Formats: sequence, C-alpha cells, structure tokens
Amino acid sequence: MQSSSRPSSRHQQLTRLAGTVLQPGFVGTTVPDWVRRAIADGLTSVVLFGRNIVDPEQVARLTAQLRAESRDLIIAIDEEAGDVTRLEAWTGASRPGNLALGAVDDTDLTESVARDIGRELHAAGISLNYAPSADVNSNPLNPVIGARSFGARTDVVSRHTAAWVRGLQSAGVAACAKHFPGHGDTAVDSHHGLPQVSASAEEIAATALPPFVAAMEAGVRVVMTAHLLAPAYDPELPATLSPRILVDLLRGELGFDGLVVTDGIEMSAVTARYGIEGATVRAVTGGADAVCVGGEHAGEATFHQLTEALVGAVLDGTLPEARICEAAARVAEFAAWSGSRTRAVTADDAASDIGLVAARRALRVRTEQGRESVLPLVGAPHVVELSPTMNLAVDGQTPWGVAAPLSDLLPGTTSVRLTEADLAESGDLADLADRPDRSGLPDLLERKVLDPAAERSLVVVVRDAARHDWMSAAMNRLLGSRPDAVVVEMGVPNGAAPGAVHLVTHGATRVSGLAAAEFLAGRR
Repeated sequence: MQSSSRPSSRHQQLTRLAGTVLQPGFVGTTVPDWVRRAIADGLTSVVLFGRNIVDPEQVARLTAQLRAESRDLIIAIDEEAGDVTRLEAWTGASRPGNLALGAVDDTDLTESVARDIGRELHAAGISLNYAPSADVNSNPLNPVIGARSFGARTDVVSRHTAAWVRGLQSAGVAACAKHFPGHGDTAVDSHHGLPQVSASAEEIAATALPPFVAAMEAGVRVVMTAHLLAPAYDPELPATLSPRILVDLLRGELGFDGLVVTDGIEMSAVTARYGIEGATVRAVTGGADAVCVGGEHAGEATFHQLTEALVGAVLDGTLPEARICEAAARVAEFAAWSGSRTRAVTADDAASDIGLVAARRALRVRTEQGRESVLPLVGAPHVVELSPTMNLAVDGQTPWGVAAPLSDLLPGTTSVRLTEADLAESGDLADLADRPDRSGLPDLLERKVLDPAAERSLVVVVRDAARHDWMSAAMNRLLGSRPDAVVVEMGVPNGAAPGAVHLVTHGATRVSGLAAAEFLAGRR
C-alpha cells in the first residue's frame, strides 16, 4: 500500500510542470546540488547573474556543467551590454549600450555590435539573452530605462531593436524584446513601486508598440513583460499579470507566438500587492509562459516555494491545468529550438574593436565659442566625478567614468568621486574639509579645482544630471568657479549643455569613458 506521505503521481506531474515554467537564479560560480536535482525533476531554465560570473572561461565551465545535466537546458542572462552587463560587471562593458547605438543611428553597426555580444554569449554556453530593451524612452526623467533605450523616437528604437535582434540571433543566441508593452514613458522604478502609463491605447499603439512589432518581424523568439499598469488596456492588473495585455494584445492583436517571460517576479511593482507566490501564480494564469526569479531571491527555498504555489493553484482551481500545460509546452519547444541553435552555430572570433569603434562614433562634442583652446587638455587634469545611486538593473560595482582611462593617457591625473551622501551635509563643496573621511579633499577642491587661477584643467563627469537635482547643483557650483571646465555627461543628455566644452558619451560603459578620455587627451 502506498504511503500517504508520498507525493501522488498527479502532484509529481504538476511539480514537474511548475519546474518547467520557472527560470530561477542561484548563488555561486559552480552548479549547486539543488539545481542538479531540480533539473532531473524537470527544471528547464536557469538564469545567470553577476554573482555567478568571474570571467568568460569560468562561465563556460559553469554552463558545461549545467548542460551535462540537460543538453537543451535554457541558460539565460541579462546582457544588454552598455550600462547593464553581467559578463563584464567587474571590468566594465567593452561595448556601448543602446542609447549610444541609437545616437549613431547606423543599423549595420548595431547589428554588428549585437552579433559580437552573441558570439561571446554563445562561446560561454548561454542560449537566451534578456535583451534588447525595446522601450522608447519618451520620458527623459525615466529612472530605470534611460540609456538602456535606443532613444526617444519610436522610429529609431524600432529599426535598432530589429537590427539588435538580427545580430544577436545570427550568433546562435535567442533575443528577448523587453519590457512589453513599453516601459519608456514611466517615472517610477518598478524595482521599488508600480509605474503607470497614462497614455491612451491609440497613443501606446503609435509610440510604444512599434519596436516590439519590429522585433517580431525580425524573428525575436522571446518577449519579456513589464511590471507596470497600463489602464488603457487593463486598469487593475500590471501587464505581467494581465490576460488583456499578454493574451488579447500581445498574442491576439500583435500575433506573437513565441515565449513570454516575466521581468524579475520578486520586484516590488508586483510583490507589494500580491506577494511573490501570488504574483507568480497570477503571471502564469495571465498568459506568461516562464517566470524569471532569483535576482534578489535566489536559492532552493524560493524555488520550492514557487513550485508549491503553482501546484497548489492548479489543485485549487486558481490556475487552470490547461494553462500551465500550455506554458510548459511552449518552454519545452523553445528549449529544443535554442538547444539546437546552440549546437548548430559555430562560434567565431569576436570583432574585438567594434565596441570602441561604436563608442567613438557615439561621442558628441559642443565647444563654447572662444573656448576652442581648452582642448586637447594640456597636462594632467583634475577630474570630479558625481556618482548617482544606480537602479537595481545596473550593477553598482561595475566600473565607469573618465578618470581611470584619462590617468592612463595623462599620467598624474587626480580625481575624486562624490555621491549625494557626500554632499548632503554641506551646502558648499569646500565645506567637506570637516569630513574626517575626506582628508586632503579640501586642498583638491579649493586650491587645485575651485580656484580660477588653478593651473590644471578641471573635468566634471556626471551621469543623468538632469534627473538628479543634487548633481546639477554641484556641477553648477563647480562651473561657477571654473567656467573653463570640461563637462562629460555619461547618461541621457537633457537641456542646455554646460561647460566650456561639453561631451556626451550616451552611456557609462568602460569604452565610452575611454572614447571620451581619448578625445580629451587629443589621442584621436
């Protein structure tokens, strides 16, 4: 007689289905035992984050270990390049991001950069990339998209989204257009709250949806949902949980028949109201095929918690069994396709300089009349970098800026990086003299930087200055004392360009900083 404590065959079947639709992350640079057991029990996907990565060789070993458990395992990553990088989180991205590519507006270049990314991912054993961002950044104060978008114009974003998809998928890695139905016209970071798009259905169709249509026409295999409220389509449920948006709009009206995956399900935009279990169940019920989890809640406990939530929802009738079967079948179909692509496409050598070429082409320079002699810099400058708090999509440890590459080109360059917290206790930069953790800074600021007679040039580096009042105020205070200063904007440019010379890199990647440093030093 079967023990009552042993799971029934139906429960085991549902557990396997639930494991198929989850895409969990994990901790560590080798495969945990729980992941091996989960793959044996039906887990079809995993997601890699910066915490799983040391270097490309280690990633290749990790993915080989994973594929030894299942050759068609979906191994996903969020590698947008640009400001959002996982493979190069510890070194800084070697390719500029979407805003830089949109500024150049050369679709052949965009396709080449995406193919270069695809080559690297393919060589590392990754089969799905949660990119590109197909969002039209129509709100310049958007706190979470910004430089991740190809720009503020629908036509530019559409053609470059399609080019990025073509380039990436030509290298054997599936692309994922995100964040449907468009996260560009929002003012709230969905990691922390629920954004809302107030536009009408007609406005959304004209401005936000065309890049997703372009991605589908280019053959994109996956679409990622957005955790936002679009009352024009559904006044109650966020897009990730909404059948009206995922079924009626995406599948019905737009005709998408590929895989639909959620943005990170633990984000507050959906969990604050429904909890992580409720959001997961509602997402699958609403039309999502796969649930991404593990950016913030990684591990065996969360995986089993969500597995049981899905099984329980089927058993109590909340989640129709036909719906989870449909989702699991679509995941399995995608896994077979991506696995065959991973094996069929031969990795070739990356175009090692394509990223720097693109970053150089994206650089824009305005020189104030009569200030042409400021460049190239004569001698080693002082660099003041004003650093914002990054949103959770961007790894805050990823190197960025101009000071490091400039010090290589002009030895003797000195620099300081300041945050809002550094300036919060002071109304004047020079008052930081009293801060015990800033010894030596007053001399740098007062004598070497703020003094109009200072012999050294001043370079002020900002990142999305228009979005940060404290940053704009600090920049203006510096420029008030040093009108001859050079300003480098490494985020989204907005408003009048300050400084004797104003450079815009359209992103804060390592190569964007290098391109700016080269220009300042007269090396190109």
